[in-house]
Amino acid sequence: MVQVKICGINTPEALDAVAAGGADFVGFNFYPPSPRFVTAAQAGVLIARAPNTLRKVGLFVDPDDATLEHTLATAKLDMLQVQGHETAARVAAIRARFGLPVMKAIKVAFAADLDAASSFAAVADWFLFDGAPPKDKKGALPGGNAARFDWTLLKGRRFAKPWMLAGGLDPGNVAEAIRVAGPPCVDVSSGVETHPGRKDPAKILAFIRAARGATG
Repeated sequence: MVQVKICGINTPEALDAVAAGGADFVGFNFYPPSPRFVTAAQAGVLIARAPNTLRKVGLFVDPDDATLEHTLATAKLDMLQVQGHETAARVAAIRARFGLPVMKAIKVAFAADLDAASSFAAVADWFLFDGAPPKDKKGALPGGNAARFDWTLLKGRRFAKPWMLAGGLDPGNVAEAIRVAGPPCVDVSSGVETHPGRKDPAKILAFIRAARGATG
């Protein structure tokens, strides 16, 4: 069965929907420019509300050690997701210092972009393949832009680590994405919102149901 991650959770109602739907991962966004940003304290309250079976993932963009230390002191995360320009050496350093699995986001527009995963194979625990931000979109974020890429680029590909598919997914297209790309896990943020930063519990539940009912 395909696993599901719902990212950018910032309210108790949204967290409850993620848990009720039986998602596998819940993501908290610690990138201040994002409309989904939460502080370590806010995330800590939400994490305390979540069931132990739900893996808590923190999204960071080019974080320094001080940022990670401050966040982890309050928010008990199970995995760190790095969404910026982190090098393989930096991913390895984060993993070694904080003792948590690290997921490296790879921004995809063309088939060649997938090759970047090989340079992180020895240091990352997961890959996340996300649509590259549109170059002509003012204020585009490192993620959460609903930027869909050609899913057929992933068809039949094998990677050294487990991976997630993100970028432009929503309840209406996630089953098709799973059928075409065959991901072990799908990740959604803006696709289950009423407007940027505001999750819709009904859409969260619909996305999880659609993903669970799909076959790769």
